[in-house]
Amino acid sequence: MTETYLNGLVKSIELPKIHDPRGNISVVEKNIIPFDCKRVYYLYDVPSGATRGGHAHQEQLEILIAVSGSFDVVLNDGQEQVKIHLNRPNFGLLIRQGVWRELENFSSGSVCLVLASEIFEEADYIRDFESFKSFKNRVS
Repeated sequence: MTETYLNGLVKSIELPKIHDPRGNISVVEKNIIPFDCKRVYYLYDVPSGATRGGHAHQEQLEILIAVSGSFDVVLNDGQEQVKIHLNRPNFGLLIRQGVWRELENFSSGSVCLVLASEIFEEADYIRDFESFKSFKNRVS
């Protein structure tokens, strides 16, 4: 079941799940995600109480997947804020450009896999929330 948030800027994506008594497999392929994946990275060993993210992208799209454990994703489009709990390895969260994100409440042993539409480019990041609000006012 697909859900959308923040006027379509954020959307859940269900990944195929292949059931097997030896263990399940989920697959990410070109026809499942709405962009060509140019970078993959993952967050792990996040200390208790720590947050990650704290930025927005001007161009890059991302899909976040809780491949192990769970965490909360707090999203803000400059007008509205939502918190989404990720805890299933066959569900991803597509975050489009212009959305501030913070990841928090990581369970012990959790791993957040990120699929990105672009290679790392520091100039694409907005790392200050006040600058983010100014950016949103300019592009609105």
